[in-house]
Amino acid sequence: MKRSGILHAELSGALATLGHTDLLMVVDAGFPIPRTAHRIDLAVAENLPDLRTVLGLIAEEVIVEGVVRAEDVPTRHPRLDEWLHGRFPDAEFTTRPHAEVLGELAHRAKVVVRTGAFEPWGNIGLFCGVDAPRWFGGEGVVVPEEYASRI
Repeated sequence: MKRSGILHAELSGALATLGHTDLLMVVDAGFPIPRTAHRIDLAVAENLPDLRTVLGLIAEEVIVEGVVRAEDVPTRHPRLDEWLHGRFPDAEFTTRPHAEVLGELAHRAKVVVRTGAFEPWGNIGLFCGVDAPRWFGGEGVVVPEEYASRI
């Protein structure tokens, strides 16, 4: 058995397929997941599992360079926004209109993970990055400017 990390076989496998710039969405229980999405449903009951637990576990296994959330989150759910900034301190944060998160963004996601969260605007997109020190740290490699601060 695995020593640590995510034990859910389908979620663990899906995370292994992610590459640079892929979008993974972690969503609340009420999110309208597109029929064509690679859906991983973790929801068991109200807030089981909750959004922050799932995001935290995923953050331990995936390099996140961007976080996107509904434009309502910073003003209408600042505690969630503060938690996200604390959990993903090196990521670039952006917002989108709520309808766009539910529609266009969801259709773009490579994987959509449904939690049991009963939390307003609890739909977070994570853009995958690369481990810059390991990727660009080789001898003779010229580090792109956008990654220089991460080396």
